[in-house]
Amino acid sequence: MKKNITMFALLLVFAGCSSKDAVKEYNKSAIYWYQKMVESASSGNLDKADDYFSSLQSEHISSILLKEAMLILAQAHMNEEEYLLADYYIDEHIKRFSDAKGREYAQFLKMKAKFLAFKHPRREQKLLDETIEVGENFKAMYPKSIYRAEVDTMLSRLGLGKESLNREIASLYERTGYVEAAKFYEAKVERGTMNFDNIVPAYQWWVRSLFE
Repeated sequence: MKKNITMFALLLVFAGCSSKDAVKEYNKSAIYWYQKMVESASSGNLDKADDYFSSLQSEHISSILLKEAMLILAQAHMNEEEYLLADYYIDEHIKRFSDAKGREYAQFLKMKAKFLAFKHPRREQKLLDETIEVGENFKAMYPKSIYRAEVDTMLSRLGLGKESLNREIASLYERTGYVEAAKFYEAKVERGTMNFDNIVPAYQWWVRSLFE
């Protein structure tokens, strides 16, 4: 239900009816809308680029330019750290243009968008687990992918974050007297694959540590 609400909200953004930058033109060729979208995305005006894409999709629903346009906007929104919108374009691309080669690249972009969106393991545990799942699914679907090395690198960093989090949770439960809970997370640490002996913990600003 939440996902449907989110998608509806995104569609309202694309419509751009209340935006002063909304596209006022209509009845243009597909290449016109596509070029305008690329120009806006290149200049960093992603709101307008989204509007031009909406016009392209509305007036030319079967255009072959939609396939590439979705990937361009997905990458552009990733560059601006707008990962929810990037994920939306990637999902739409996968649903509508499901040829093997294009789907592999889109699935890789989906993994990358989720990975880049992940910043604070203590606050984004669900996203951490989802991203690891997406990466493992990608490896299962495309074991010989040209993107495999990069996916493995992302998964290694995510795995390190997850095991580090489990160690901290176990330590917290132990300090507060929750023995069974501490043992549960200690068992997770023991089953982990990361060797922490030579790993230096990431620096964290002391003020942030008060809230995490």
